[in-house]
Amino acid sequence: MRSRTVPQRVVERAQIVLRSADGRSGLQICAELGVSRPMVTCWLDRYSVEGLESLGMDRPRPGRPKQITMADEAAIVARTLETAPPTGTHWSTRIMAQVTGHHHATIARIWRAHGLKPHCVKRSKLSRDPQFVAKLRDVVGFYLNPPERAVVFAFDGKSQIQALDRTHPGLPMKKGRAGTMTHDYKRHGTTTLFAALDVASGSILQECKPQHRHQEFLAFLKQMVRSVTEDLAIHVILDHYAPHKHAAVKHWRARNPRVHFHFTPTSASWLNLVERFFGELTERQIRRLAVTSVAELVTAIRQYIDRHNEHPTPFVWTATVQQILKKVG
Repeated sequence: MRSRTVPQRVVERAQIVLRSADGRSGLQICAELGVSRPMVTCWLDRYSVEGLESLGMDRPRPGRPKQITMADEAAIVARTLETAPPTGTHWSTRIMAQVTGHHHATIARIWRAHGLKPHCVKRSKLSRDPQFVAKLRDVVGFYLNPPERAVVFAFDGKSQIQALDRTHPGLPMKKGRAGTMTHDYKRHGTTTLFAALDVASGSILQECKPQHRHQEFLAFLKQMVRSVTEDLAIHVILDHYAPHKHAAVKHWRARNPRVHFHFTPTSASWLNLVERFFGELTERQIRRLAVTSVAELVTAIRQYIDRHNEHPTPFVWTATVQQILKKVG
């Protein structure tokens, strides 16, 4: 009982036996050691029958023995990672259970232990731009170390925003039930949102137009330039969409030397910070919106952006070029 290496549970059992030998009752032992009466009875009975050795041994716990071996588990993991099911594109617990003969709950436990989620998929695409590294350094450099005496805009156009109306009014949310909306809808036209995110302040310069051509893009550029004082340079981060490289745009840029374009690599829209704002706009304003005309849609978008601009918060870019290249590699 005085040993410092004996497990505490064994010390406690020895204390029960010694207190009983000193003449204490079962209730007194329970009060002194803080244990239950069945526990006191159990270990006194085992000691009287099996002796001192019984105090250090735990008997097997009840329950069904393990039915699946390590080899079976490894085979299930390998089948999940390396093969496809007889039907469909990915495994489910019940399809795997039918093939392997194990219960679907066992399959779920194995997948959970190994971090496998066949039902989940993440969309991604690696850029094949031969100048990927140079463009990456250029864009990320403006986020992490913006130039002085200049304004940096992250620009893009969100095309084909549909003005949708539901065929029946939805039910409001209440306790125990989510709000509802019909699966079908009526189309009332589309609009294109031109948006430029001021990287430093987080404010949005916006304009909705019916099309996304070089004429509309050029008109928005002129609006962007008018919003910045003449003593500041303007750096625009944008993608390789054809209107952005139109001859008329190039001619305009030649006559406006304080405007500088910085193109993101192809298939790398995630480098453009304004896409982060577009995600919020879609989730919080557009996805559940029901309107009867394009004008209503444009008004809803403008109201959302106006509220955003009342208290703008910039998106903080934290990933360095080295971290991105390591992840892509």
